[in-house]
Amino acid sequence: MQTKILLDEGEMPKRWYNIQADLPTPMDPPLHPVTGKPATPDDLRHIFPMELIRQEMSTERYIDIPGEVRDILTLWRPSPLYRARRLEVALKTPAKIYYKWEGVSPPGSHKPNTAIAQAYYNREEGIERLATETGAGQWGSALAFATSLFDMECTVYMVRASYDQKPYRKSMMQVYGAECIPSPSDRTQSGRAVLARDPETPGSLGIAISEAVEDAANHDNTNYSLGSVLNHVCLHQTVIGQEAEEQLAVADAYPDVVIACVGGGSNFAGLSFPFAGEKLTGKHPDTDIIAVEPAACPTLTKGLYTYDFGDVAGLTPLMRMFTLGHDFVPPAIHAGGLRYHGASPLVSRLVHDGVVRAVAYHQNEVFEAALTFARTEGIIVAPEAAHAVKAAIDQALLCRKTGEEKVILFNNSGHGNFDFSAYEAYLMGKLSDYEYPLELIKESLSRLPVRG
Repeated sequence: MQTKILLDEGEMPKRWYNIQADLPTPMDPPLHPVTGKPATPDDLRHIFPMELIRQEMSTERYIDIPGEVRDILTLWRPSPLYRARRLEVALKTPAKIYYKWEGVSPPGSHKPNTAIAQAYYNREEGIERLATETGAGQWGSALAFATSLFDMECTVYMVRASYDQKPYRKSMMQVYGAECIPSPSDRTQSGRAVLARDPETPGSLGIAISEAVEDAANHDNTNYSLGSVLNHVCLHQTVIGQEAEEQLAVADAYPDVVIACVGGGSNFAGLSFPFAGEKLTGKHPDTDIIAVEPAACPTLTKGLYTYDFGDVAGLTPLMRMFTLGHDFVPPAIHAGGLRYHGASPLVSRLVHDGVVRAVAYHQNEVFEAALTFARTEGIIVAPEAAHAVKAAIDQALLCRKTGEEKVILFNNSGHGNFDFSAYEAYLMGKLSDYEYPLELIKESLSRLPVRG
């Protein structure tokens, strides 16, 4: 009847798992934004340190975690694995529901798992400042936390809709010593161009990425840091899934269903990739791996699998991924971390190949699930993580119908302690369910770069 399964600090993973080693065929390469030819390490050196570029392109199955990075990660890792017994009782399900609780990190989410690593590698190459974007503010908070530990400066371009909705995320970044700027801003050429077209824009992650990349490219002491999407970011998050495997083994269990929400894909990759690897290699071929996204930004469920820019201004390399079009601006839903036009190339590849399946939900049903979870398990989750809660509840209810005693595992990627304006809006009946019209998606996709 154990409620939570804990690992000793010495049991924290010593290596990151790289799923590229177990793909049946290599990934399609990123392309240079101007020439359209495969990007080389030299093409990326002006914004990334060489070790992260190496990790981005590596096909080694495991990559060692530096000792200094592991020492910092022990501030909150290994994170606990919970058995959601009270939720199971409330749902009257025979399923066993487990969740990995990443809200125990100092900034309150899974994001520091990669923020610490990225700050470390940049510091090692003499970089003094990092520029980044953030949606809901979880990534910006995490990078601010990481740079404070390495005595670095940090500039965060926060999507304006979330900047206005979540003021305390900005305060957290400032406590850690970072500068937080609403995006689009007048600080960059790309930001000024967007404001000229639409002064009232709610902003988007694609716009904020353009601003951060431009900032980094124009300052010799500054590199760009991304909190999701890229291969090395997904790599750093795999400590989550590796720990979960060890913890489930303590309970003599293995998941039939693995669930996480997807914006760019980092928390989904972190939990699911170790299990997806075992599905790919045939060790556990029947695991149902579910990626959950908002219906208002349906990248995986309604997007196109093709090459596209990661940002609005076309400054990033072109990546083969599911995309809604790089200038797609979704409505200002409260799950700000899931408002991204594209998805991780690795996650996209797994969805395209059928290793992972994707579902989309509306805001109100997601918050209804979050309330059920809070009133049974006690944790008030971030709107992003609530998408995974909703999918887990749906799977558990399906088991109630079929009588199957499945093991369901989901990533509870962060707390909602700064999201009470969203909960208040839901409780007052003021949340709108928005499903992005297909004709507008088609219009955005019509402006994709002409690539294969």
